[in-house]
Amino acid sequence: MKVLDNFYIDGQWVPSSGDSHAEVTDSSTEEVIARVAEGTSADVDAAVAAAKAAFATWASTPVDIRAKYLRDIGTALAGRFDEIADTISAEVGSPKTFAQMVQAGLALGEWESFATLLETYEWEEQVGNSLVVREPIGVVGAITPWNYPLYLIICKVVPAIGAGCTVVLKPSEITPLNAYILAEVIHEVGLPAGVFNMVVGAGPVVGEAMSAHPDIDMISFTGSGRAGAAVTRTAADTVKRVGLELGGKSANIILDDADPAGVAMGSVFASFINSGQTCSALTRVLVPESRKDEFIDAIVAEAAQCRLVDPHADEPDIFHALGPMSSKAHQERVQDYIRKGIDEGATLALGGPEQPEDHPKGYYVKPTVFTDVTPDMTIAQEEIFGPVLSILSYRDEDEAIEIANGTVYGLAGGVQSADPERAKAIARRMRTGAVDINGAAFNPTAPFGGYKQSGNTRERGRWGLEEFLETKSIQM
Repeated sequence: MKVLDNFYIDGQWVPSSGDSHAEVTDSSTEEVIARVAEGTSADVDAAVAAAKAAFATWASTPVDIRAKYLRDIGTALAGRFDEIADTISAEVGSPKTFAQMVQAGLALGEWESFATLLETYEWEEQVGNSLVVREPIGVVGAITPWNYPLYLIICKVVPAIGAGCTVVLKPSEITPLNAYILAEVIHEVGLPAGVFNMVVGAGPVVGEAMSAHPDIDMISFTGSGRAGAAVTRTAADTVKRVGLELGGKSANIILDDADPAGVAMGSVFASFINSGQTCSALTRVLVPESRKDEFIDAIVAEAAQCRLVDPHADEPDIFHALGPMSSKAHQERVQDYIRKGIDEGATLALGGPEQPEDHPKGYYVKPTVFTDVTPDMTIAQEEIFGPVLSILSYRDEDEAIEIANGTVYGLAGGVQSADPERAKAIARRMRTGAVDINGAAFNPTAPFGGYKQSGNTRERGRWGLEEFLETKSIQM
């Protein structure tokens, strides 16, 4: 078992000032695989001081040099690809192939993408008699979740340091091991001291200290709505910029001209991706009343093919292999939602709240599908964050839009139709930050973020870079 007592501050590994540890558990075996020091406000102060001291020099470092550092870090991370994938499989429970293709694969691709963006971005422009310049915002506090741990770290750290900011990272204490690999690589590459700093710890301690810190200029947070609201309140006294990427309850609208067999696999995968532990998962499937039975039968049959697997085993079928939940507490939370769906009158078409018979150990949840779900039910309104799909029906397109937009969230969505133009018209009416038509491919350079209580920020591509920039006008 690993014991990690140090944090990465000012280019060095330094011991935590506290004496408590968080346990990291393999979610498939329930065994403790590491103990990681939990930071204190004093650790945050040290990390912020290092980031503040490094800012002026790093901000004035030429763009081509910053881009070279990004490429060097990305190359060095690629050399530890298998270790990263295996680590995330253990921490999160993502099946091995999914961890390789998505958890590690997406994370490694961002370094080159942002390096190229830095070299082509228009950092200044002439507007009349004004020179408008874009400058780094300052010291960034990055607070990241456990479901896509390395990728969501990189969605913040890469554009922030690329923009010329310095960073203090708080990775999730549930899945911190991948962040230690990143810090080790950054150290080996020789990124200047203080540009990147990392402190692990609980949100109410480390996260709150970061949010309130007067020398942090921006907080970039990904997580639950409850925690995002707490970050916003804590940050208010210092009037710092707060970027929030929060939860979702996204709808997948199946139009009446779609082929049931053709949309079933995509609908199930879009809901169960990463075992449902995905903020943008399309967990509400809306089917037309006129063809309800056809669509329900196809979706339930497809979901029945999903299998609970050992995340460490070679399982090439990423569409049907599901791993465990990330923790015991989260497993119980998802199971409670399934019970709530049954209690409120939804029809359980597949799965259920019990521990799976073929997996008596591990934080597994049965792939679950509910039918006869109404928009007011808890399972249709609240983010479950597990392999639970709710099927609702609608009479016409206007009602479908009303149901789709009828939650406090607005992160993602989908439309399935034989007519792409018809689907596009529906997509324009959905109050969400992203909509996929007919299962269109994920685009890592497109902006990602939500409307309403799904947040107020955009990550990825030039939009992600601009989150970490200030705008200055110089009149001449």
